[in-house]
Amino acid sequence: MTTAGQLRNKVRVEKQGPAENEWHEPLPDQWVLVCEPWADIRQPSGLATIKAGAQTSVIRTSIRIRYRTDVAPGMRVVHGARVYEIKAGPLSVDGKREFIDLVCEEKT
Repeated sequence: MTTAGQLRNKVRVEKQGPAENEWHEPLPDQWVLVCEPWADIRQPSGLATIKAGAQTSVIRTSIRIRYRTDVAPGMRVVHGARVYEIKAGPLSVDGKREFIDLVCEEKT
């Protein structure tokens, strides 16, 4: 069971969408802030693959945040210099509306 004390990582959840520069000109396909929740980041597994002749590491990560309805696959979670792509979720924890888990991948 997760407690609020375990949510110790401040993260940014972002989605792709239009943004503006300092002159209010549109910038298409930029990452735009959705929210900045506290999170519990868990990295249960990683795997190495070869893509286009180069080795790529994929780290599967579970990120738990408080329940929200505005987070979906295709968005990303940013924690410091690390970027996690949301692949699935949000998955309700124990059928309650207290926390959700996001299934993510970090590519290095």
